[in-house]
Amino acid sequence: MMNKLIVLAINPGSTSTKIALFDDHATLFNTSISHSPEDLAVFREIQDQLEYRVEMLEKAMLKEGHEMSEVDVYAARGGGLASVTGGVYAISDLMVRHASMPMSGGPHPAQLASQIAKRFADRYGKPAFVVNTPDVDEFNVLSRITGIKGIYRDSHAHTLNQKEIALRYCKTRGLEYNESNFIICHIGGGASITAHEKGRMIDSNDIIKGSGPMSCTRAGDMPYMKIVDLAFSGEYTKRELEDKLNKNGGLTDYFGTSDIRDVIKLIKGGDTFAATILDGMIYQNAKYIGSMAVAMKGNVDAIILTGGVTNNKYFTDTLTSYVDWIADVAVMPGEFELEALAFGALRAISGEEEIKTYTGVPVWSGI
Repeated sequence: MMNKLIVLAINPGSTSTKIALFDDHATLFNTSISHSPEDLAVFREIQDQLEYRVEMLEKAMLKEGHEMSEVDVYAARGGGLASVTGGVYAISDLMVRHASMPMSGGPHPAQLASQIAKRFADRYGKPAFVVNTPDVDEFNVLSRITGIKGIYRDSHAHTLNQKEIALRYCKTRGLEYNESNFIICHIGGGASITAHEKGRMIDSNDIIKGSGPMSCTRAGDMPYMKIVDLAFSGEYTKRELEDKLNKNGGLTDYFGTSDIRDVIKLIKGGDTFAATILDGMIYQNAKYIGSMAVAMKGNVDAIILTGGVTNNKYFTDTLTSYVDWIADVAVMPGEFELEALAFGALRAISGEEEIKTYTGVPVWSGI
């Protein structure tokens, strides 16, 4: 039997850094370090925030009554890397260098995760890992093809939470993830509907570049000529149109809120327009689930619904009514990203899961 290990999970976001400390699988604390716009405004680039976020994380640990020297293993979200297959990767100098550039994905605070973890790991002589990073790409070649030569579909989904949910589902039912086929739907501010075929995410919509169902903040699929019309209407700058499609679309554009509970209140008050829009959003999610079933030729063991929106019973019941003919539907609400990071690191340390080496070579570079 291995001694229990203290694991620190690190997940930097746009306005916060979420961290959690685990004693093996038991949570010691889970907190979100807020970063105000004023605090972040002094940094020209996201990479410039590194020292600030390191300092804030150390202060948060002390506030919770823990020294950084207590930590045995660091587990970070990762980001900004060349594409990789899913799994647990040891944080290396090459990984940190690529994250600082960043190598892919555009500037995002996730690129700081491996750098923060490596900083502490080197200081205290401890191991550090990234787990199912945003850069995971396991697509089939056919999943990448578009109708324009040289433009390919990329893998951008809620990989960390989706794979954690899959493992949890398998554990409760005596299944092996690498031997099962699932459609996993992470439905929150954005939605990613993904085909998991025997441990690989072979197809999904793109939550970063824009595709898939309408969601709380995303416009979702639209006739592209109408987007071209918007782009050349003179009403929007490039950034404004990007925000309208990817941050302020969906329920936010219709109702000024990204909170589905606010829309449900309108519906309960007799607002038929709100009911139609929400039902349209559910309908679009159902169609994407159907498309992922096609990607696996109908061989689907279960459809799993997760993410914040799936706490809403009306949403999950209505969505289930469209797709339960494909496979059994399981609802596993919420997000488990910090747990996914810590538990992935523990699997690696125990030898339950292979520790992979980051090469910096993309898994796919075109036809």
